[in-house]
Amino acid sequence: MSDDDVGRAIGDLASGDTDPSAWARAARVLSRSARAAGAGAVASGRWMAELLIDAAPRIPVRDLETLRAHHPGKTGADLAAELVRTATRSSAAIGAAAGALASAEELAPPTWVALPFELVVETLAIAALEMKLVAELHEAFEQPVTGTPSDRASAIVKAWAERRGVTPSTLMRRGGVTDTLGRGARNEVVRLVRRRLVRRLGRNLSTLAPLLIGAAAGAEVNRRATRDLAEAVTRDLAARP
Repeated sequence: MSDDDVGRAIGDLASGDTDPSAWARAARVLSRSARAAGAGAVASGRWMAELLIDAAPRIPVRDLETLRAHHPGKTGADLAAELVRTATRSSAAIGAAAGALASAEELAPPTWVALPFELVVETLAIAALEMKLVAELHEAFEQPVTGTPSDRASAIVKAWAERRGVTPSTLMRRGGVTDTLGRGARNEVVRLVRRRLVRRLGRNLSTLAPLLIGAAAGAEVNRRATRDLAEAVTRDLAARP
């Protein structure tokens, strides 16, 4: 298994695809990565954080021209609102799918040993989807994040973890964000991302509720969390000159 396999798996999850076969493929790739990382890294949340940070450059982000083509007649705040509506629906769909899967697994007791890993996949899927949303909100407000793919991804990851837009000073830096988010700052970014992921994983435990209750709870928890993040980032970007 290569880093490209993991990156593609998380990039696919960012699309909001809830097809069972897509989830199964992602789960297989991520489970192999988790075994390679070791129980300590997985239990601490560092594995998830490192995985998400390294895969972030492969999360597909549409530029402003593409967004306007996909949402004719929408610009600025109207375009941003449309992106948020779409993302919250996708987030809810992921929660519902994960809850339904958990309900189905409940019928086969031996699979309970592996069940928590489904929550890991759900958590990574939502995080990737939200990072895509954060990046596209910058495009909608004509404040695109510049630099290399790695630079842009690092800035978006940090903005997502801190629940705000990329800082204006970073956006204006012609050379990208390497100086701001270089090697010396990686541990701090990992800490921020790990904290966010662990909190989200805890919220997603509602997915394990029996039958359709889990699906409904998972959908609502994800929808609210994605909406709250989007509103925070939107307020930040809209308030800038």
